Amino acid sequence: MTVSADGLPETAATPGAPSPPPGLVVVGHFDQPPGYGVDRPRGADSWLFTWTTGGRGRLRQGRAEARAGEGDLVVLAPGAAHGYGVEPGAPHWEFWWAHCQARPTWRSWLRPYDAGEGLYVVTPTPVAVRGRVEAAFRRMLADARWTGTEAPPAPAAGEEPVAVAHGAAARELALCSLEEVVLLTAGTARPASPRPGVDARVRRAQALIDADPAAPHTVRSLAEHVALSPSRFAHLFTGQLGQSPMGVLREARLRHAARLLESTGLSVERVAAASGFASPPHFNRVFRERYGRPPGAYRSGGPMVGA
Repeated sequence: MTVSADGLPETAATPGAPSPPPGLVVVGHFDQPPGYGVDRPRGADSWLFTWTTGGRGRLRQGRAEARAGEGDLVVLAPGAAHGYGVEPGAPHWEFWWAHCQARPTWRSWLRPYDAGEGLYVVTPTPVAVRGRVEAAFRRMLADARWTGTEAPPAPAAGEEPVAVAHGAAARELALCSLEEVVLLTAGTARPASPRPGVDARVRRAQALIDADPAAPHTVRSLAEHVALSPSRFAHLFTGQLGQSPMGVLREARLRHAARLLESTGLSVERVAAASGFASPPHFNRVFRERYGRPPGAYRSGGPMVGA
């Protein structure tokens, strides 16, 4: 069975892509059978965090995909079409999930695990910390139910599998538990090694882009760096990485711009220039397409546009 929503209370009314509205913190624990799936052609207004405890899931964000097994944290950022469900052939998918607005510091922790298109795959997480991660999710589920009038409830077996944190105090308390999840997983996992079989010349060109995305790279200059003709280089690069050299360069520049917006007080115009974008209007447009909000709103944590 494929569904287009999670069936959560107070879901957004976006046609064809219902999801929890921005501002809420929603957490749950599911164990789904084969055939379960969610499809959101317009993505969501919030971040989605998934932590797999059994079986296998498959998640898609734009053109990027990930398979999730036990101990894997997979995160979907707002602003891109996404879908997820039980991986074909798997007996089930048991996982914790949370919809919320990510705290700004989390982006820097997740960045080494960026698989493109706003998909973050944090794996492998050591077995030794998995129990504490699951305990943090259980605490998050309990804290989301806090009314603010009595002591926060203790995690308990047999609870309802979904909770929505409506009050400000409950939301912040639940986010503290999720922050522990992000820190534990991102701090103990290791970024994936380069894919085996990628040509050394492609790896060198990619490393050159990553080292200085703002430089005036072109297909010709990158090809010369690895001693290939421009046409041969572009064909090899695209065939092995699935993206053109200029597509990879644009993505690297946008990531660099996002880091500057997160960590500096530079004006948007200076961020654009420092990231290799000669035209601020062009930068604003492509940044909004990639992150779902213009640079100024991204920096302030403001709402997405056009979602």
